[in-house]
Amino acid sequence: MEVMKKLPHQSWGQKYHVKTVSVTVVIIGLVILSAKVAGVDVAMFFTNLDQFTDLLVRMSHPDWSYIAIIWQPILETIQMAVMGTTIGTLFAIPFSFLAASNIVKNSWAHGLIRFFLDLVRTLPDLLLAAIFVAIFGIGSTAGVVTLAIFSFGMVSKLFYEVIETIDEGPIEALESVGARKLQIIHFAVVPQVMNQFISYFLYTLEINVRASTVLGYLGAGGIGVYLQRSLNEFNYSQTAVIILMTLAVVIVINGISNYLRERLI
Repeated sequence: MEVMKKLPHQSWGQKYHVKTVSVTVVIIGLVILSAKVAGVDVAMFFTNLDQFTDLLVRMSHPDWSYIAIIWQPILETIQMAVMGTTIGTLFAIPFSFLAASNIVKNSWAHGLIRFFLDLVRTLPDLLLAAIFVAIFGIGSTAGVVTLAIFSFGMVSKLFYEVIETIDEGPIEALESVGARKLQIIHFAVVPQVMNQFISYFLYTLEINVRASTVLGYLGAGGIGVYLQRSLNEFNYSQTAVIILMTLAVVIVINGISNYLRERLI
């Protein structure tokens, strides 16, 4: 009885989890409403499930001899991701410092830079790929430029958020002795953020390896061109090889990136 007396008193709403149940009901209602507005036919998914099974059966016998043909496009896909990520990151570094409120004290200045970065991030990578394919033609150039712009928008935001979380002590110490802005960044900011910068660079590279496959499907170079060709020709044995090889590349890059990030922490 003494133990029961010490238990905290629960209101009726807490006892029956009214808040949790209400939120769950609202979320389910919004999902159903969104499906109706968007014209999503859930029943069609189960009706056409046999087609999905049939597709898997057709892909269950990969044409392994096709590896000799797609090896070079896969290397091109990796090169696209590395070049696009590197170029985008190099441009993102100065913009991330300009967008950080603890580096650029003028709210209008860093606010304008952030607005520009927001505009860059609103451009879908597929739209960029379609535009640059029309400008540069089918090939890896369009893919590299697309990935560079995508990386620039993504990395710059990640970087300036990291910069704003650093310890202000070293900055104040250097400011007190009259250090210039570049000296403050070099000696007080960079040592604190370097490991996280490298980690975010590797994370973006992982994303770009997967994205470059989709971009290639639009003609932006890489293995995606061959993926589109095999699907258009209904040659699913070749499609299976492309998917498996792409999966292997992504797994290897993810493993290397995870290992490097663990070493940096």
